[in-house]
Amino acid sequence: MELRRIGVDVGGTFTDVALSLDGELVTAKVPSTDDQSEGVIAGIESACEEAGIGPESVTEFAHAMTVSVNALLEEDGAKTALVTTEGFRDVLEIGRQDRPSLYDLDAEKPTPLVPRRRRFELSERATTDGIERPVDEEAVRAVAERIRDADVESVAVSLLHAYAHPENETRVAEVLRAELDVPVSASHEVIAEFREYERTSTTAVDAYVRPAIDRYVGRLTERARDLGIPQPQIMQANGGVTDTDTVRRNAVTTVLSGPAAGVVGASAMAANGDDDTDDERDGLVTFDMGGTSSDVSLVRDGEAARTTEGVINDRPIKTPMVDVETVGAGGGSIAWVDAGGALRVGPRSAGADPGPACYGTGGTEPTVTDASLVLGYIGASTSLGGELSLDEGAARDALADLADEAGMAGARAAARGVYRVANANMTRAIRSVTVERGHDPRKFGLVAFGGAGPMHAVSIADGLDIDRVVIPRASGVLSAYGLLAADEKRDAVRTYRRSLGEVDPGDVDAVYEELSEELLAAVSDRNAATVRPSADLRYAGQSFELTVNLDRPFDADEAGERFAAAHESAYGYRADEPVELVNCRVTTTVPRSAPSIEYDGGDGSRKGSREAAFVHGVRETPVYERRRLPAGGSISGPAIVEGDESTIVVPPAWAVRVRDDGALLAEVSDA
Repeated sequence: MELRRIGVDVGGTFTDVALSLDGELVTAKVPSTDDQSEGVIAGIESACEEAGIGPESVTEFAHAMTVSVNALLEEDGAKTALVTTEGFRDVLEIGRQDRPSLYDLDAEKPTPLVPRRRRFELSERATTDGIERPVDEEAVRAVAERIRDADVESVAVSLLHAYAHPENETRVAEVLRAELDVPVSASHEVIAEFREYERTSTTAVDAYVRPAIDRYVGRLTERARDLGIPQPQIMQANGGVTDTDTVRRNAVTTVLSGPAAGVVGASAMAANGDDDTDDERDGLVTFDMGGTSSDVSLVRDGEAARTTEGVINDRPIKTPMVDVETVGAGGGSIAWVDAGGALRVGPRSAGADPGPACYGTGGTEPTVTDASLVLGYIGASTSLGGELSLDEGAARDALADLADEAGMAGARAAARGVYRVANANMTRAIRSVTVERGHDPRKFGLVAFGGAGPMHAVSIADGLDIDRVVIPRASGVLSAYGLLAADEKRDAVRTYRRSLGEVDPGDVDAVYEELSEELLAAVSDRNAATVRPSADLRYAGQSFELTVNLDRPFDADEAGERFAAAHESAYGYRADEPVELVNCRVTTTVPRSAPSIEYDGGDGSRKGSREAAFVHGVRETPVYERRRLPAGGSISGPAIVEGDESTIVVPPAWAVRVRDDGALLAEVSDA
């Protein structure tokens, strides 16, 4: 049967859709809605109408949303209770000894998601060696009664050392689930790792967003059923998709699912090209600039860099996720002047409503999109998302007001300043995932996507001495395309603290075998699944770990050598200290092939020209329509290439070549 796969990614401003069928890629972009499922369905209907098919003929549906991260950023998640060991009620409030700002005497830690009045204690005790004091079920029922009286919507349970011996926590969760009609998140089910604060915080986050995820996935599934399309596969933060039942039980895994999809899409699109010189590079920097923020990540050896040290709104989330650095600079980011007279951009955004001033939908504050319009990078006749036409006069008025406040010489000068400040913000993010982690950005290629990414990418690359930029064909909806290419992934972890010099390899293999069987029992196709073991290791005395991939059977010497090499790469040295095994990890993957996309192109004729401002002045700049560029063709900068979802700005001294798959390859010009 012919596969007709659709991916839908919800962003802060737009909802992006990618539909693959018969070697063709059909895309759509519609405004995001307050109830995200409404925008998702509208996007699906728009893409299917463009393709000339009925929604009921879609065979696969994958989805990434911002429901959980929005709940955390806006702090409007569920009314949550926490049940913990007696004496540990304030773990969420105490946190770690590090301060948010070391020398700021007025710095404040974030308000806990669960206030003290809804944090309940139980007399019980587990150690790393076993259960010292069993939990009293009657005491649990008494706590359940107090929770019921507090009218909570969700409960988190995090008992001391439950990662090692979960028997008490398991019983507490069972009693609470029997007594209460609300979801209960148990820490050993969410993340079976040591470190009480991070484990408790992650479990509290899971409980905090779980009701919202459950309601949203339920609405979306029902609306999808009404359209006749399959139940959605949901993107997780780890870069893989899974079924709706799994994310409803493990809601915390959905945070940052959209950025993860973008990295997967960038990696897949970059790998599809006819150009093989990237073999000489260390990898790719992915750069996704949307309406409200920009996300940067690394891809090495075809795999997105991952971390378990995520932080959202100053709250640690210790779940496997694609390692993404986010800055508050997007097309809708508002430019402003601070108390010292300096020009700033973001993190506040105009969003989709009222939007940038040039949208003509009520916005009056100057944004990055307004600056791009005044600079000539996008034209007054350009439409965004097929829904919005631009008002250049409104953009100029907003930027003129900004110029007056900042003491600049008019709207164009203000626009140049906004563009440069936004680029500086994004350059810092790229340095944070490269230079600050031991990587030279000059040895990487840059893959740019998102509605605004290609407009800024070449200028940013030029400032970092990156000499190659790939702009995928579906650059404006690449996160949606990434949903079509994403594998099914599941992760499991268990803390197993031993010195490598004393560890019993058989015992370690037994842990890996148990974790592997746990994951394989849940995958959609056990025969197609691959199993990848890894370990968190550290030198004795260190308080942080590095994750390295391992082979089976476990070999302590090989694990130690891989850790030493990883430590040297990250920090520049190896230490003459014993190496400790801390956590055993397993990832199962059921591969899905990226859709094959054909590209025909056109005659490459110009669409027109307009004035555009570059570093060395204003130039009359040719404008091309991307879909009419022929495969193998090239154009020299300065040039502007307009696509359906994004615009590519090619400054002087750069040139662009069209790859066979329709991606654009921008390189420093030899001319």
